[in-house]
Amino acid sequence: MDKEAIERGSDAQVVDNDKVRKTWPLHRRLAWHFRRYWQLWLMALPALGFTVLFAYVPMYGIQLAFRDFVPAKGLTGGRWVGLQYFRQFFQSPLFASTMINTFKISLGTLVLGFITPIILALLINQIGSQRIKGFAQTITYMPHFISTVVIVAMLNIFLTPNTGLIGRFLGKDNVLDSPGAVAPIYWISEVWQHCGWNAIIYLAALSSVDLSLYEAAKMDGAGRLQLIRYVDLPTIMPTCVVLLIMNMGSVLSVGFEKVWLMQNAMNLPGSEVISTYTFKIGIQSFQFSYGTAIGLFNTVINFIFLVAANWISKRVTDTSIF
Repeated sequence: MDKEAIERGSDAQVVDNDKVRKTWPLHRRLAWHFRRYWQLWLMALPALGFTVLFAYVPMYGIQLAFRDFVPAKGLTGGRWVGLQYFRQFFQSPLFASTMINTFKISLGTLVLGFITPIILALLINQIGSQRIKGFAQTITYMPHFISTVVIVAMLNIFLTPNTGLIGRFLGKDNVLDSPGAVAPIYWISEVWQHCGWNAIIYLAALSSVDLSLYEAAKMDGAGRLQLIRYVDLPTIMPTCVVLLIMNMGSVLSVGFEKVWLMQNAMNLPGSEVISTYTFKIGIQSFQFSYGTAIGLFNTVINFIFLVAANWISKRVTDTSIF
């Protein structure tokens, strides 16, 4: 009996065993699975425990959004009010402006933060010298490790009128005091800080390209732009799609720290977003149920965006995360 016949026989035996196991009761199948793969489950146990403890256990507090919370009575001691706090948020005078500011800042950050790392990775990948390529990659991702407090302090220094590196060219008024300038400043600073770091995953994907493809394309007369279009982009496209879907799951989760630090009395109409509004309502004003309702609304919208983006991607590109 030759090797191929043996392999076919073993494959058929595996299929038969799978069919037999599907007829077993659930508890027997689970027992067989854990006996066979207990090492893998043991390795995953710390991560599963961390996720359950910090992601699922706190979900018990979601009921605060539907109760008139009284701290002395505990999480379940308040009166059930249903959707009262959701209606209160929808009828709030700040609802429209808060949603507009959140969408403006988050969508701009999503678009620029998605495109610029791809462009940067493609440009760095075209550098021939490994030393220069490593230097460029290091320089571009170093700002990622600067804290948000330092970034906002740098923005204030650079944009100070008359004395700032940039502010001296922008007139006598502080740009950070303008509500309309908050979103562009946020976009530019986010791209500058995280562009290099986000490009690492695309550079890793580009490193898997077979060098013979470049050589064949060059022999056919392809230039640099054609190499990027016909070799590099198809290689990283699945990675791009997956990352875009994952980013859609946090489309309304604007970074609280940076917006909070950039916020002042002058730019408040353009810088009040859902995260800062929730903090003011829930923590500073001690309206815990109202703040929980706003946070739950934000999470539900993010989940809808994630599912919709995944569904569209699955239909269009056959790439999805679930």
